[in-house]
Amino acid sequence: MKRTHLPLNALRVFDAAARHLSFTRAADELAVTPAAVGQQIRALEDVLGVVLFRRTSRGLELTGEAAAGLDALREGFLRFEESVQAMQAGQSSSNYAIAAPREFYAQWLAPRLARYREANPDIRIQLTADENADFAETNLDFAVRLVDGPGDMEGVRLTDGCKVAVAAPGAPDSWISWPTYEAPEGAKVGLQVGNSGQALASTLAGLGRVWLPLPLVSDALAEGRLEAHSEEEDCRRAYWLVAPRPQWRQAKVKTLVAHLTKDGTSEIAD
Repeated sequence: MKRTHLPLNALRVFDAAARHLSFTRAADELAVTPAAVGQQIRALEDVLGVVLFRRTSRGLELTGEAAAGLDALREGFLRFEESVQAMQAGQSSSNYAIAAPREFYAQWLAPRLARYREANPDIRIQLTADENADFAETNLDFAVRLVDGPGDMEGVRLTDGCKVAVAAPGAPDSWISWPTYEAPEGAKVGLQVGNSGQALASTLAGLGRVWLPLPLVSDALAEGRLEAHSEEEDCRRAYWLVAPRPQWRQAKVKTLVAHLTKDGTSEIAD
């Protein structure tokens, strides 16, 4: 089949439907109707002369013919994305769009970005506090998240997975609980907050004891503003720098990642 005759739009629809195994969810992603997705899939099946999906009692399934071509198709779409980014690189090679939790930015990331900017004074950084922001909608280069791992993205672990119970000197013997690290079972909870930034501010204000990631409290512990009420405890969650593969392959991202991980404590995964 000639390149000019490749049914690119239908292939894009097929990729979405194969990822979701649902015409409805693929339609939501592509902002079209499920009927339009079905029409594109049928047209693609006619062009290729194969059946791509079959319906079973468990839902939609890929046929063997569809599965055989899926990896190559997705690699092709990645190449398209990289091509577009390469064409845009001249305008954006010194601009970074970063999402990170406010408290991690203040305690860990900001000092390291400052040192990076000393060596690269022409860079421009745009920061958002919503680390779960959508990469496509916000045009992010990468995000920092407190997670078990990079999931379906590529990433590098920036810190060890370690938590510690802390409280300000003289704080009451009650707990501050938040979704990631809740208070111990049976403990008296005096305050419930929504995120680690609120938990850190609350414990610094003397409102109680809380489990927090060690990178957020190491300075306060060293300065005596907080006291440890437990041994440091290894845990699965750690701060990871994550990005989809096209962003991860950008030269500017590789350069900054190398700077942030040059102490050799980081773990890279995909």
